Amino acid sequence: MGEVSTIGLDIAKSVFQVHGVDAHGAVVIRKRIRRAKVLEFFAALPPCLVGIEACPTAHYWSRGLRALGHTVKLMPPSYVKAYLKRSKNDANDAAAICEAVTRPSMRFVATKSEQQQSGLMLHRSRQLLVRQRTMLSNAIRGHMAELGLISAKGRNGTAELLEIIANERDDRIPAVARFSLNVLARQYAVLVAEIGAIEKRIHAWHRSCEASRRLEEIPGVGPIVATALVAEVGDWKAFSSGRSLAAWIGLVPKQHSTGGKDRLGRISKQGNRHLRWLLVAGAMAVIRYARQHGTKRLWLARLMGRRPAKVAAVALANKMARMAWAIMVRGERFKEPRLLPAA
Repeated sequence: MGEVSTIGLDIAKSVFQVHGVDAHGAVVIRKRIRRAKVLEFFAALPPCLVGIEACPTAHYWSRGLRALGHTVKLMPPSYVKAYLKRSKNDANDAAAICEAVTRPSMRFVATKSEQQQSGLMLHRSRQLLVRQRTMLSNAIRGHMAELGLISAKGRNGTAELLEIIANERDDRIPAVARFSLNVLARQYAVLVAEIGAIEKRIHAWHRSCEASRRLEEIPGVGPIVATALVAEVGDWKAFSSGRSLAAWIGLVPKQHSTGGKDRLGRISKQGNRHLRWLLVAGAMAVIRYARQHGTKRLWLARLMGRRPAKVAAVALANKMARMAWAIMVRGERFKEPRLLPAA
Protein backbone atom coordinates (compact mmCIF):
# COMPACT_ATOMS: atom_id res chain seq x y z
CA MET A 1 0.00 0.00 0.00
CA GLY A 2 1.50 3.32 -1.11
CA GLU A 3 1.59 6.79 0.34
CA VAL A 4 -1.58 8.84 0.24
CA SER A 5 -1.66 11.24 -2.73
CA THR A 6 -5.31 12.30 -3.04
CA ILE A 7 -7.92 12.83 -0.34
CA GLY A 8 -11.64 13.43 -0.55
CA LEU A 9 -12.83 15.35 2.52
CA ASP A 10 -16.56 15.41 3.25
CA ILE A 11 -17.02 18.28 5.70
CA ALA A 12 -19.87 18.69 8.16
CA LYS A 13 -20.64 20.48 11.40
CA SER A 14 -18.94 18.09 13.82
CA VAL A 15 -17.81 14.85 12.13
CA PHE A 16 -15.77 14.80 8.90
CA GLN A 17 -15.18 11.82 6.60
CA VAL A 18 -11.79 11.24 4.96
CA HIS A 19 -11.21 9.02 1.93
CA GLY A 20 -7.60 8.81 0.72
CA VAL A 21 -5.97 6.91 -2.15
CA ASP A 22 -2.40 6.44 -3.32
CA ALA A 23 -0.93 7.23 -6.74
CA HIS A 24 -2.35 3.97 -8.16
CA GLY A 25 -5.89 4.58 -6.87
CA ALA A 26 -5.75 2.05 -4.03
CA VAL A 27 -7.61 3.09 -0.87
CA VAL A 28 -5.16 4.07 1.87
CA ILE A 29 -7.34 5.98 4.35
CA ARG A 30 -11.02 5.69 5.16
CA LYS A 31 -11.94 7.14 8.53
CA ARG A 32 -14.07 9.66 10.43
CA ILE A 33 -12.52 12.62 12.24
CA ARG A 34 -13.93 15.04 14.78
CA ARG A 35 -13.81 18.71 13.85
CA ALA A 36 -11.19 19.58 16.49
CA LYS A 37 -8.78 16.93 15.11
CA VAL A 38 -8.95 17.81 11.39
CA LEU A 39 -5.96 20.17 11.19
CA GLU A 40 -3.93 17.92 13.48
CA PHE A 41 -4.65 14.94 11.20
CA PHE A 42 -3.63 16.75 8.00
CA ALA A 43 -0.54 18.25 9.63
CA ALA A 44 0.81 14.69 10.05
CA LEU A 45 0.30 13.86 6.35
CA PRO A 46 2.72 14.64 3.51
CA PRO A 47 1.51 17.33 1.07
CA CYS A 48 -1.26 15.91 -1.11
CA LEU A 49 -4.26 16.88 -3.22
CA VAL A 50 -7.40 17.48 -1.14
CA GLY A 51 -10.86 17.78 -2.69
CA ILE A 52 -13.73 19.48 -0.86
CA GLU A 53 -17.26 20.35 -1.92
CA ALA A 54 -17.81 24.12 -2.10
CA CYS A 55 -20.39 24.33 0.68
CA PRO A 56 -20.55 26.30 3.98
CA THR A 57 -17.15 26.51 5.81
CA ALA A 58 -15.34 25.03 2.77
CA HIS A 59 -13.30 28.19 2.18
CA TYR A 60 -12.21 28.24 5.83
CA TRP A 61 -10.96 24.66 5.67
CA SER A 62 -9.33 25.30 2.30
CA ARG A 63 -7.29 28.17 3.73
CA GLY A 64 -6.32 26.09 6.77
CA LEU A 65 -5.19 23.07 4.74
CA ARG A 66 -3.29 25.23 2.28
CA ALA A 67 -1.38 26.74 5.18
CA LEU A 68 -0.24 23.18 6.00
CA GLY A 69 1.18 22.74 2.49
CA HIS A 70 -1.63 20.77 0.86
CA THR A 71 -3.15 21.52 -2.54
CA VAL A 72 -6.87 22.12 -2.00
CA LYS A 73 -9.50 22.23 -4.74
CA LEU A 74 -13.13 23.14 -4.16
CA MET A 75 -15.86 21.73 -6.42
CA PRO A 76 -19.56 22.52 -6.85
CA PRO A 77 -21.57 19.78 -5.07
CA SER A 78 -23.78 19.31 -8.15
CA TYR A 79 -20.72 18.33 -10.20
CA VAL A 80 -19.60 15.79 -7.59
CA LYS A 81 -23.02 14.12 -7.54
CA ALA A 82 -22.29 12.25 -10.79
CA TYR A 83 -19.46 10.32 -9.10
CA LEU A 84 -21.55 9.10 -6.15
CA LYS A 85 -22.02 5.31 -6.12
CA ARG A 86 -25.14 3.70 -4.64
CA SER A 87 -26.53 5.06 -1.38
CA LYS A 88 -25.69 8.52 -0.10
CA ASN A 89 -23.69 8.54 3.14
CA ASP A 90 -20.57 10.28 4.40
CA ALA A 91 -18.19 7.50 3.31
CA ASN A 92 -19.61 7.36 -0.22
CA ASP A 93 -19.63 11.14 -0.45
CA ALA A 94 -15.95 11.32 0.48
CA ALA A 95 -15.11 8.60 -2.08
CA ALA A 96 -17.01 10.52 -4.78
CA ILE A 97 -15.14 13.73 -3.89
CA CYS A 98 -11.82 11.89 -4.04
CA GLU A 99 -12.60 10.60 -7.52
CA ALA A 100 -14.08 13.84 -8.85
CA VAL A 101 -11.13 16.01 -7.83
CA THR A 102 -8.80 14.08 -10.15
CA ARG A 103 -11.00 14.45 -13.25
CA PRO A 104 -9.35 16.69 -15.88
CA SER A 105 -12.74 18.08 -16.97
CA MET A 106 -13.82 19.07 -13.46
CA ARG A 107 -14.53 22.74 -12.79
CA PHE A 108 -13.22 24.18 -9.56
CA VAL A 109 -14.19 27.05 -7.28
CA ALA A 110 -11.50 29.55 -6.30
CA THR A 111 -10.82 29.75 -2.56
CA LYS A 112 -11.97 33.06 -1.12
CA SER A 113 -9.80 35.04 1.28
CA GLU A 114 -11.01 36.34 4.62
CA GLN A 115 -11.25 39.83 3.13
CA GLN A 116 -13.47 38.59 0.32
CA GLN A 117 -15.73 36.72 2.70
CA SER A 118 -15.92 39.74 5.00
CA GLY A 119 -17.07 41.84 2.05
CA LEU A 120 -19.62 39.20 1.11
CA MET A 121 -20.97 39.26 4.67
CA LEU A 122 -21.70 42.97 4.22
CA HIS A 123 -23.63 42.25 1.02
CA ARG A 124 -25.46 39.23 2.41
CA SER A 125 -26.44 41.16 5.54
CA ARG A 126 -27.70 44.07 3.44
CA GLN A 127 -29.63 41.70 1.19
CA LEU A 128 -31.31 40.07 4.22
CA LEU A 129 -32.27 43.41 5.76
CA VAL A 130 -33.60 44.76 2.44
CA ARG A 131 -35.76 41.66 2.15
CA GLN A 132 -37.06 42.16 5.68
CA ARG A 133 -37.73 45.84 4.96
CA THR A 134 -39.81 44.85 1.93
CA MET A 135 -41.75 42.35 4.04
CA LEU A 136 -42.51 44.99 6.66
CA SER A 137 -43.53 47.52 4.02
CA ASN A 138 -45.92 45.02 2.46
CA ALA A 139 -47.36 44.15 5.88
CA ILE A 140 -47.98 47.82 6.69
CA ARG A 141 -49.59 48.39 3.29
CA GLY A 142 -51.82 45.34 3.71
CA HIS A 143 -52.97 46.30 7.21
CA MET A 144 -53.62 49.90 6.21
CA ALA A 145 -55.58 48.80 3.14
CA GLU A 146 -57.94 46.89 5.45
CA LEU A 147 -58.73 50.27 7.02
CA GLY A 148 -59.28 51.92 3.64
CA LEU A 149 -55.93 53.75 3.61
CA ILE A 150 -54.15 53.26 0.27
CA SER A 151 -50.85 54.83 -0.80
CA ALA A 152 -48.74 55.04 -3.93
CA LYS A 153 -46.17 52.41 -4.84
CA GLY A 154 -42.57 52.61 -3.65
CA ARG A 155 -40.87 54.03 -0.59
CA ASN A 156 -42.66 57.38 -0.89
CA GLY A 157 -45.99 55.62 -0.52
CA THR A 158 -44.73 53.75 2.53
CA ALA A 159 -43.49 57.03 4.01
CA GLU A 160 -46.99 58.48 3.64
CA LEU A 161 -48.47 55.56 5.56
CA LEU A 162 -45.85 55.91 8.30
CA GLU A 163 -46.80 59.57 8.71
CA ILE A 164 -50.45 58.58 9.15
CA ILE A 165 -49.46 55.97 11.76
CA ALA A 166 -47.36 58.51 13.65
CA ASN A 167 -50.25 61.00 13.78
CA GLU A 168 -52.01 60.11 17.02
CA ARG A 169 -54.89 62.47 16.23
CA ASP A 170 -55.83 60.65 13.04
CA ASP A 171 -59.04 58.82 14.04
CA ARG A 172 -59.11 56.65 10.92
CA ILE A 173 -56.97 54.06 12.74
CA PRO A 174 -58.50 52.25 15.76
CA ALA A 175 -56.43 52.20 18.96
CA VAL A 176 -55.68 48.46 18.86
CA ALA A 177 -54.66 48.63 15.20
CA ARG A 178 -52.47 51.67 15.89
CA PHE A 179 -50.58 49.72 18.55
CA SER A 180 -49.74 46.94 16.08
CA LEU A 181 -48.87 49.39 13.31
CA ASN A 182 -46.57 51.35 15.63
CA VAL A 183 -44.64 48.15 16.35
CA LEU A 184 -44.17 47.54 12.63
CA ALA A 185 -43.25 51.18 12.02
CA ARG A 186 -40.52 51.07 14.68
CA GLN A 187 -39.11 47.88 13.20
CA TYR A 188 -39.15 49.49 9.74
CA ALA A 189 -37.22 52.51 11.01
CA VAL A 190 -34.62 50.27 12.67
CA LEU A 191 -34.09 48.33 9.43
CA VAL A 192 -33.70 51.52 7.42
CA ALA A 193 -31.02 52.74 9.83
CA GLU A 194 -29.14 49.42 9.80
CA ILE A 195 -29.22 49.23 5.98
CA GLY A 196 -27.82 52.77 5.86
CA ALA A 197 -24.99 51.80 8.23
CA ILE A 198 -24.06 48.77 6.10
CA GLU A 199 -24.12 50.83 2.91
CA LYS A 200 -21.77 53.38 4.50
CA ARG A 201 -19.30 50.57 5.25
CA ILE A 202 -19.63 49.24 1.68
CA HIS A 203 -18.95 52.72 0.27
CA ALA A 204 -15.89 53.08 2.50
CA TRP A 205 -14.58 49.72 1.26
CA HIS A 206 -15.31 50.80 -2.33
CA ARG A 207 -13.26 53.99 -1.96
CA SER A 208 -10.29 52.01 -0.63
CA CYS A 209 -10.38 49.40 -3.45
CA GLU A 210 -8.81 50.38 -6.77
CA ALA A 211 -10.43 47.49 -8.65
CA SER A 212 -13.87 48.45 -7.39
CA ARG A 213 -13.37 52.07 -8.44
CA ARG A 214 -12.45 50.97 -11.97
CA LEU A 215 -15.54 48.80 -12.23
CA GLU A 216 -17.73 51.71 -11.10
CA GLU A 217 -16.89 53.52 -14.36
CA ILE A 218 -19.16 51.08 -16.23
CA PRO A 219 -22.64 52.62 -16.64
CA GLY A 220 -25.07 50.81 -14.35
CA VAL A 221 -22.33 49.67 -11.95
CA GLY A 222 -22.31 51.61 -8.70
CA PRO A 223 -20.40 51.00 -5.46
CA ILE A 224 -22.79 48.21 -4.40
CA VAL A 225 -22.42 46.27 -7.67
CA ALA A 226 -18.69 46.96 -7.98
CA THR A 227 -17.82 45.72 -4.49
CA ALA A 228 -20.07 42.68 -4.96
CA LEU A 229 -18.20 41.78 -8.16
CA VAL A 230 -14.82 42.15 -6.47
CA ALA A 231 -15.90 40.02 -3.49
CA GLU A 232 -17.71 37.31 -5.46
CA VAL A 233 -15.41 36.79 -8.42
CA GLY A 234 -11.98 36.99 -6.79
CA ASP A 235 -9.75 35.47 -9.49
CA TRP A 236 -10.98 37.00 -12.76
CA LYS A 237 -8.45 35.03 -14.79
CA ALA A 238 -10.15 31.80 -13.75
CA PHE A 239 -12.68 32.61 -16.51
CA SER A 240 -11.42 32.13 -20.05
CA SER A 241 -13.64 34.88 -21.45
CA GLY A 242 -16.25 37.43 -20.53
CA ARG A 243 -18.92 35.06 -21.77
CA SER A 244 -17.73 32.44 -19.30
CA LEU A 245 -18.18 34.95 -16.49
CA ALA A 246 -21.67 35.82 -17.77
CA ALA A 247 -22.52 32.11 -17.89
CA TRP A 248 -21.25 31.67 -14.32
CA ILE A 249 -23.55 34.47 -13.19
CA GLY A 250 -26.46 32.93 -15.12
CA LEU A 251 -26.98 35.60 -17.80
CA VAL A 252 -26.79 33.38 -20.90
CA PRO A 253 -29.61 31.52 -22.70
CA LYS A 254 -30.51 28.01 -21.65
CA GLN A 255 -29.75 25.52 -24.42
CA HIS A 256 -31.88 22.59 -25.56
CA SER A 257 -30.08 21.64 -28.77
CA THR A 258 -30.05 18.31 -30.56
CA GLY A 259 -29.49 16.94 -34.05
CA GLY A 260 -27.48 19.97 -35.07
CA LYS A 261 -30.40 22.31 -34.32
CA ASP A 262 -29.65 25.05 -31.81
CA ARG A 263 -32.55 25.97 -29.56
CA LEU A 264 -31.97 28.80 -27.11
CA GLY A 265 -34.45 29.65 -24.38
CA ARG A 266 -34.58 32.02 -21.44
CA ILE A 267 -31.55 32.75 -19.26
CA SER A 268 -30.35 29.72 -17.33
CA LYS A 269 -30.43 31.32 -13.84
CA GLN A 270 -27.90 28.67 -12.78
CA GLY A 271 -25.23 31.01 -11.53
CA ASN A 272 -24.76 33.62 -8.85
CA ARG A 273 -28.25 34.86 -7.98
CA HIS A 274 -27.04 37.87 -5.99
CA LEU A 275 -24.78 39.20 -8.76
CA ARG A 276 -27.44 38.55 -11.39
CA TRP A 277 -29.99 40.53 -9.39
CA LEU A 278 -27.60 43.47 -8.92
CA LEU A 279 -26.49 43.59 -12.56
CA VAL A 280 -30.05 43.42 -13.91
CA ALA A 281 -31.13 46.17 -11.49
CA GLY A 282 -28.21 48.31 -12.68
CA ALA A 283 -29.11 47.61 -16.30
CA MET A 284 -32.71 48.68 -15.67
CA ALA A 285 -31.42 51.98 -14.27
CA VAL A 286 -29.40 52.54 -17.48
CA ILE A 287 -32.45 51.78 -19.63
CA ARG A 288 -34.66 54.16 -17.66
CA TYR A 289 -32.06 56.91 -18.12
CA ALA A 290 -31.71 56.12 -21.84
CA ARG A 291 -35.46 56.44 -22.34
CA GLN A 292 -35.41 59.95 -20.90
CA HIS A 293 -32.09 61.31 -22.16
CA GLY A 294 -31.04 59.00 -24.99
CA THR A 295 -27.91 56.85 -25.24
CA LYS A 296 -24.66 56.80 -27.20
CA ARG A 297 -24.86 53.01 -27.54
CA LEU A 298 -26.61 52.46 -30.84
CA TRP A 299 -27.01 48.71 -30.24
CA LEU A 300 -28.85 49.41 -26.98
CA ALA A 301 -31.15 51.94 -28.65
CA ARG A 302 -32.00 49.42 -31.39
CA LEU A 303 -32.52 46.65 -28.83
CA MET A 304 -34.85 48.83 -26.74
CA GLY A 305 -36.84 49.58 -29.87
CA ARG A 306 -37.60 45.97 -30.70
CA ARG A 307 -37.57 44.12 -27.36
CA PRO A 308 -39.31 44.57 -23.98
CA ALA A 309 -37.45 46.57 -21.34
CA LYS A 310 -36.67 43.61 -19.09
CA VAL A 311 -35.33 41.53 -21.98
CA ALA A 312 -33.10 44.43 -22.96
CA ALA A 313 -32.00 44.75 -19.32
CA VAL A 314 -30.83 41.13 -19.21
CA ALA A 315 -28.91 41.59 -22.47
CA LEU A 316 -27.31 44.75 -21.09
CA ALA A 317 -26.46 42.98 -17.81
CA ASN A 318 -24.72 40.28 -19.83
CA LYS A 319 -22.70 42.95 -21.63
CA MET A 320 -21.86 44.66 -18.32
CA ALA A 321 -20.46 41.40 -16.96
CA ARG A 322 -18.34 40.92 -20.07
CA MET A 323 -17.04 44.49 -19.88
CA ALA A 324 -16.17 43.97 -16.21
CA TRP A 325 -14.15 40.86 -17.12
CA ALA A 326 -12.24 42.71 -19.86
CA ILE A 327 -11.47 45.64 -17.55
CA MET A 328 -10.17 43.43 -14.75
CA VAL A 329 -8.22 40.89 -16.83
CA ARG A 330 -6.64 43.36 -19.26
CA GLY A 331 -6.09 46.15 -16.75
CA GLU A 332 -8.09 48.59 -18.86
CA ARG A 333 -10.60 51.30 -18.01
CA PHE A 334 -14.08 51.77 -19.37
CA LYS A 335 -14.25 53.81 -22.59
CA GLU A 336 -17.46 55.62 -23.42
CA PRO A 337 -18.52 54.91 -27.05
CA ARG A 338 -18.47 57.88 -29.42
CA LEU A 339 -21.36 58.65 -31.72
CA LEU A 340 -20.49 58.03 -35.36
CA PRO A 341 -21.24 60.92 -37.76
CA ALA A 342 -24.32 60.43 -39.90
CA ALA A 343 -23.62 59.19 -43.42
